[in-house]
Amino acid sequence: MWSIPHQVRIFLAREPVDMRKSFHGLIALAESVLEQDPLSGHLFVFINRRRDRLKVLYWGGVGYCIWYQQLEEGSYQLPDAQAADDEAGLEITAGQLSLILEGIDLSSVRHRKRFQVSDQHRDTPSSRRS
Repeated sequence: MWSIPHQVRIFLAREPVDMRKSFHGLIALAESVLEQDPLSGHLFVFINRRRDRLKVLYWGGVGYCIWYQQLEEGSYQLPDAQAADDEAGLEITAGQLSLILEGIDLSSVRHRKRFQVSDQHRDTPSSRRS
């Protein structure tokens, strides 16, 4: 699908979304439900009630973009709801998004431990150096 840079975060709305919503409706959901800035360059993922349609909203530098996929058969599986701590949205990795799009059962996937930079170190001046 895409090559997603590691700086780009991916936010998934857990509640179903009316797929008739276009740019303005999805922008409003990114702000109100996911509580994120849609101009950030991050990806915002929305799925319908039947889980057979998915939209990804993102800022493309000069305007908003929507990537839309409709499954002809089957449905998307979302990450475990318990991991979200009752929030309206959750942050997922590029790998998880890829698994969702490929139809792989997320509950059967085992994730091996890897080093991860903490959130407080992401936006420090030393991490912004070129």
